[in-house]
Amino acid sequence: MVMNILPKDYDVATSATPQDVAGLFDRTIATGAQFGVMIVVTDGQNVEVATFRSDEEYADGRHPIRVEFSGEKEDAERRDFTINGMFYDPIEERFIDYVGGREDIRRGIIRTIGDPYQRFKEDRLRLIRAVRFSARYGYAIEEETRRALVALAGGITLVSAERVREELVRILTEGPARRGVELLHDTTLLAQILPEVAALEGVEQPAEFHPEGDVLTHTLVMLEHMRSPSPELAMAVLLHDVGKPHTLTRADRIRFHGHAPVGAQIAEEVCRRLRFSNKQTAQIVDLVGEHLKFMHVQEMRENKRKRLFRKENFAEHLELHRLDCLASHGNLDNWEYCLRKLEEYRSEEIHPPRLLGGDDLIAMGYR
Repeated sequence: MVMNILPKDYDVATSATPQDVAGLFDRTIATGAQFGVMIVVTDGQNVEVATFRSDEEYADGRHPIRVEFSGEKEDAERRDFTINGMFYDPIEERFIDYVGGREDIRRGIIRTIGDPYQRFKEDRLRLIRAVRFSARYGYAIEEETRRALVALAGGITLVSAERVREELVRILTEGPARRGVELLHDTTLLAQILPEVAALEGVEQPAEFHPEGDVLTHTLVMLEHMRSPSPELAMAVLLHDVGKPHTLTRADRIRFHGHAPVGAQIAEEVCRRLRFSNKQTAQIVDLVGEHLKFMHVQEMRENKRKRLFRKENFAEHLELHRLDCLASHGNLDNWEYCLRKLEEYRSEEIHPPRLLGGDDLIAMGYR
């Protein structure tokens, strides 16, 4: 409300205990009653209701050993960042801000509530969340908060892969992705989460094809050109050239023979490590492994070109090629050629009807 951004959901904080909440509403779900959290089901909606609390010591870098119910001020002071520590009273229609959140929004600052070292140690995921908020809203990370973030960056490895993946995908898809990855790199989080991408810094490229600079710079420029990408496309952009450090040779000029298939192998390892689904992993790996196919699309035999166009999610393959060109030599001739051919081909030419299916085999007596 302060930032004039429509929220996706609402959380309710109250002095009512979980037992009080259960008695006040017809249908509740005790998802985290030991932490003072209940779900109230009303009008088909799930509303999270949390009792004001203060947390004791955190044992696992995420969950407190125990909690004590408290007042609203203590509840605000245990939260992560000042911009997330405000309340709104819907009855009196007033903001309640014990932590300076409105002022930090006015100044465009991401600041932890209280001691940043303590806040980050309580939940290490806050390290990457600070970067996401900074990138998404264009806010600066307050200096003491930033120092603590850099000092504790190694702790991100203690966070589950699923939680890290979710934050990373949001950085890449909620935008601006380039700023988000640059912040991850500057705070050394990138080297912890994706050392394969951090290793792209300083890997030279032939200037006649890549006037923009090294491989990391090229990747960052691609991220800058992305517009509302799917998670799969965004990850493929980030990983499309991770094979280059492993295939760099210098002869007549700098070359990267076979970097696409090598990159596909590395991309699969990354996706498995971050617990992407099998379907997402297959799509990301395919995008990385096939991203050079468009270099010779105009010289391809017609049937080979149709096979390329027939690929699942072909639009994302084509978009990855466009971004690759925009971030390097800027020549979009092959991309434009593909658009023209797509117009020329009838749908059945690219996706012909199936000649033989499982039902046919069963009818013929095969099991």
